[in-house]
Amino acid sequence: MAAVQMPDLDELAQRHGLAAIGVADLDSLREREPKAMAMAPPEFPRGIALGIRLLDTVIDQIEDRPTPLYFHVYRQANFALDRAAFRLALLLQRAGYRALAVPASQITDPNGRRGLASHRLIGHAAGLGWIGRPTLLVHPEYGARMRYASVLTDAPYPPGRPMADRCGDCRKCIDACPTDAIKESSRDFDVDACYQKLSEFRKLPFIGQHICGICVKACRGPASV
Repeated sequence: MAAVQMPDLDELAQRHGLAAIGVADLDSLREREPKAMAMAPPEFPRGIALGIRLLDTVIDQIEDRPTPLYFHVYRQANFALDRAAFRLALLLQRAGYRALAVPASQITDPNGRRGLASHRLIGHAAGLGWIGRPTLLVHPEYGARMRYASVLTDAPYPPGRPMADRCGDCRKCIDACPTDAIKESSRDFDVDACYQKLSEFRKLPFIGQHICGICVKACRGPASV
């Protein structure tokens, strides 16, 4: 019986309508970000980041709060990412590798703010973008108007390299933030202030989830600066 080859990542991305896909060296990432990656199982040396673009027509409607349409697009993007990640994990398993699909939006820690692994950090390590001031992964073409999921695996894909910060003099996210949570450096981001505002938005009619979208709208990437 012929051996099953590792899945072609570009082909999978095209089939599932993904705007970005890349591979991260998780061992190096664990060394740099031990706290953020603490819950990611250590037996997986690679992380595959999958990114899907959000709809500009919906993002552009956001003013000072998330809209019901944004909530719908947010959920649909997560659903599409989860399907793609699960499919990739099954294909890797079929090829004889271990794989774990990490959902696009699932909280697994007791404090209610972290998932099994950080998609944005895996995406950064894979070379899909850089970490912007609001701690979002900024894609070089689409800015923060993306959603991500990840697949952890032991398949020996060659990893990418982290992308250098390209925010430059842009301060649009800082100006847009209703809580002043965004600072000059992503390391100074006020997580508590942001989460408090998300909790307020969660109570809005037809929302019911910790989402915002205001800084997502502000960040269209360096092409718009």
